[in-house]
Amino acid sequence: MRKFTITTVIILSYIFIDNKVMAQQEAQFSHNMFNSMAFNPGYAGLNNAISAIAIARQQWVGFQDAENNSLNPETYSFTVDAPVSFLNGGLGLSFVQDQLGLETALGVKLTYAYHLDLDYGRLGIGGQIGFLDKRLDVGGFKPLSEGDPALQGSGEESRMFIDGALGVFYQFDNKSWAGLSVSQIAQTKREVGNTPYQLRRNVYLTAGYPYILTNYPAFVVTPSVLLRTDFSTFQTDLNTIITYRERFWGGLSYRIQDAAVILLGLSIEQISIGYSYDITLSPIGRNARSWGSHEILVRYSFSLDIEKIQQTQRNVRFL
Repeated sequence: MRKFTITTVIILSYIFIDNKVMAQQEAQFSHNMFNSMAFNPGYAGLNNAISAIAIARQQWVGFQDAENNSLNPETYSFTVDAPVSFLNGGLGLSFVQDQLGLETALGVKLTYAYHLDLDYGRLGIGGQIGFLDKRLDVGGFKPLSEGDPALQGSGEESRMFIDGALGVFYQFDNKSWAGLSVSQIAQTKREVGNTPYQLRRNVYLTAGYPYILTNYPAFVVTPSVLLRTDFSTFQTDLNTIITYRERFWGGLSYRIQDAAVILLGLSIEQISIGYSYDITLSPIGRNARSWGSHEILVRYSFSLDIEKIQQTQRNVRFL
């Protein structure tokens, strides 16, 4: 079993933790423009299809501490949502596993969104309840001083956090969108391995607009933005995706003071596959400490609308 020294704890604290309390941040994805369900419960069911999205992310590949222990986060996510007519809205279900060193977070979220038909599109008003199982391998730490009370214990310690989220998502008829959501509203606080953890409240603001090039109608340019804050730090993703004949796409994204992202993908009937590579621009990427981040997206969507097949019946008595 790998041993992590206090040096590791300091590095992790510097990157992910503020000065007051250790806190759990929600997972970060570069394919945010394809995965609104991950951060806005108001989106559930608005796509008028059953949609399932799986994402695997390896962040800051190659980032290690002085003892050559891998520190790069690994995140795996699966979301599914669908419209439910008799509920006048949509339902969603999300799973996420986020691992960082000796810390693992397993989350499940249940979502319902109420849909309103407005003049220029549809509005989803959603609520969500989430269950987060945070696990810390206390026995994996190597204290500099024997008997350190902060690192007492052996094996894996686990605590369950329960919290909620609210969101509104407006999808216009021309496929442009705008959304606002708040997650981890209650900011639940628990103690894991003698260490206090508190879920931080996160606010997300997103918007995007697809634009068909007049002289080249086969191309659609979709700029979008995602703003996120926990009232301590701010993160801004500026994205531009170019789609060709609704089948191939490519684009660039800039996460301010963090990374430049290259995105590529294709759609084959109901299946879409995407890949992104983050070029690390923050101090973590300096001196070849990180080889960047890799992310793979697989989406499967199918409509619930069943076209009626019209058939002409002939009566053999009247040919």
